[in-house]
Formats: sequence, structure tokens, C-alpha cells
Amino acid sequence: MTELLLPHKWEPRPYQLPAWYALERGVKRSLLVWHRRAGKDDLILHRTAIAAHERVANYWHCLPRYEQARKAIWEAINPHTGKRRIDEAFPAPLRRRIDNSSMVIEFQSGSIWRVVGSDNPDSLVGAPPAGIAFSEWAICNPSAWAYLAPILAENNGWATFITTPRGRNHVKTMYGMAKGNPEWFAQILRAADTGAVSQQTIEEQRLEYHSIYGVDEGDALIEQGYNCSFEGAILGAYYGREMLRADQEKRIGIVPIEPSVPVNTAWDLGKGDHMAIWCWQIVAGQIRLVDYLQGQTSFIPDYCDLLNDRGYHGEDIVPHDAKAPELGSGRTRIETMFSKKRRPVLCPDHRVDDGVNAVRLTLPRCWFNETKTTAGCEALRQYSKEWDDDRKVFKSTPLHNWASHGADAFRYLAMGWQQVEQPAPPVAKPLLNDVR
Repeated sequence: MTELLLPHKWEPRPYQLPAWYALERGVKRSLLVWHRRAGKDDLILHRTAIAAHERVANYWHCLPRYEQARKAIWEAINPHTGKRRIDEAFPAPLRRRIDNSSMVIEFQSGSIWRVVGSDNPDSLVGAPPAGIAFSEWAICNPSAWAYLAPILAENNGWATFITTPRGRNHVKTMYGMAKGNPEWFAQILRAADTGAVSQQTIEEQRLEYHSIYGVDEGDALIEQGYNCSFEGAILGAYYGREMLRADQEKRIGIVPIEPSVPVNTAWDLGKGDHMAIWCWQIVAGQIRLVDYLQGQTSFIPDYCDLLNDRGYHGEDIVPHDAKAPELGSGRTRIETMFSKKRRPVLCPDHRVDDGVNAVRLTLPRCWFNETKTTAGCEALRQYSKEWDDDRKVFKSTPLHNWASHGADAFRYLAMGWQQVEQPAPPVAKPLLNDVR
């Protein structure tokens, strides 16, 4: 076997050295919030090549969506060398087998590296990894980490999250936690910190963004991509402004359950992580989102039991197609819910555009329990239009990803909450904007 020095024909840039040294000394958790073109993926690929020869195990490179992986990692070419990035990080003499269809490399050492997607966390449960790189973490499904964190902890494995900001989402929260945690390495690197991209190049990029997206959104993209700002709304987000306003008005915080008022629900029906349920009350004229369920189980009866156990016995808004018989059993989903002592109510049939407008009108009167609805709020922030890269315009249709399930469930809430039977108003005070 040919002997190679790793990393192979590559060395960290000066500004990458603190992160590289942290990984070398064995830090188990790291968050790199670096500007665009700072070499995030290159650094992690080369570090993974070393890890795969230090410990025989499974290693993953996780993208937001599985279909992105081929273009972003598997087929990505280094513009400076003209070579595929994976060929540079994992040169041929290291490989025993390569599977192009499933994007898997088996090394001579016995380790296996593969590319996966965070869009379906259920599919990630399998051969336990010893190391995971979450690329573009800001637009990954945060539920993927909830699935995988216990596995890595059991395996004494490592996880590195690399990204540029995409609004005030889970990356900002994670950075706030990690920067004060001695078990983590957390770093923000702006273009001004590294010098890797010239100001002239950034300004040229700004003009290009202006021509495509307009001045305001173009500037926001520059702030996010090169200055690592968390403040800009996600490009193409349907409810970015409304959720930002909810943050600013402190309507995301401590929202207790009013015991004299039933807790209703709104469902997006699916299986596993594709099921999403908002739990809500109407108290003192406010819509209070007190809980959010997604990915806890795989079947409707299990979710019914979970809601019953939590004492949520109000009405359940479900999509119009819930009355269609399921394949196999011939039973409708509504019949299944009735059998579990739930009270399903069909959401009015509607166009998606009308539902989106209903959500925008509904959100200003909503209060969110910050602890229990974190994943649901993140779905509302991330829900966005699909981008047509050929025409350089947003399509009229939503991007179907992990965020769409929570957003769809909220759309049913917005369309149906006024038809849900409400008890006599309780003697309860409205929540105030200074409640935290």
C-alpha cells in the first residue's frame, strides 16, 4: 500500500489554524460560522481523512437535502486546482471502494465515509457514525442533531457544524450556547477577519445581488454571507418579517397553559418526522402556541396517545384529505383519530396562497412558548419559496423541505382556528410584551 502524508498536499490557511488545532487536539463539538468561500468544507474533509485513519468507524458529511450532496460535495470542483474536492481530501490510494450512486467511500483502513441529508432524520438512524460534519447547518433540519446527538455521545464521537448565517435561527442559539462552553470550539469569521475575499470582489457580488434580488435583499445577503450577520431575514422566506416582529415584540417567551381552556391542535399529517402538530389555546383574544410535536413517533395513534397523556383535549384541525381512506386498512385518518377519543375538524379547503395570507394575518396575534415550540418557530422562519436557478427568480411554489411540515400545520391552524368551538372566555389576563 502506498504511504501518504495526511492531510494530502494541503495545509490550513492561517485563519483556519485555531479551528484545525482544536480538531487535532480532539474537541468533540465545534461550530464554525465562517463567511462564504472561507474553505469550511475543505478543512472538514481533510480533517475527516485523518480521523478515518485514526479510528476505524463510519463518518458522515451531512447536507441540508440529500439531492444537494452530489453537486455541493460529491461532484464539487476546487476552482483553484480543477480537481474534485473529495479526490483531493481522499486520494485514490486511500480507497478500497467507491460507490458513485450512493456517494460512499470505503477506505483501506476499513473506515467508511458517506454523504447524507438532514431532510429525513429517520433515514439517518442506522450504522452509528463516529464523526459528522453538518455542512450549511443554518438550513439543515435541526431535528437531525436531536436524533444523532445521543448516538455520538454513546460512541464518544465528534460533530462539527459549518455554516454561514441564515437569519436568527438555531445557529445563533447554538453559538450563544457554544461560545461559553469549554467543551466546544465556536468561532465567527467575517471576510474582514480572514482577507480571503477582497472587498472589491464583495462589492462586485453586491451589485450582482442587487440586480437579481433588489437593493435591500441584496445587501442582506452580503451581510449574511460575508459579514456573518444573523439579523437579515432568510431570502424568500414567507414569514420572515412576521417572525422577526414576534421576536422584537417579545411574543416568543414564557407562555403558560391556561388550565380552564382546552388545548386545541392543528396537524400536518404524515409519518415519522413528516408529522407536525401545533398545540394552541385562545386566551384573552390571544392565540397562544403552547406546544409543538414533530418526529416523536411514527403513527397517528401514537400521537393521539401523546396528546391525550398531556391533557390536550380540544379540537384537532386536520387537512381536507384526512377523510380519504388509507391504503391497506381502508380506514380514514379521521376515523383513526375518533377511535383514540380525538375530535378532528376538517380545515376548509383552500389554495396555498390563501393559506399563506391567512398565516400572515394570524401571526401578529400569536404568542409562542419559547421552550416547547422552538422547532416549530424554526420551521416558520425557514419556510421559503423555491428558487429557480436557471431563471434567477423565486418560483410561486414553496420549497418542500423539513420546514414545510411545521409551516403547513400552522397554515391549517390559520385557516381553521375561527371555526373551532371555544368555551366561555376565562377570567385571564392577556400576556404582556415584557413577559419573559
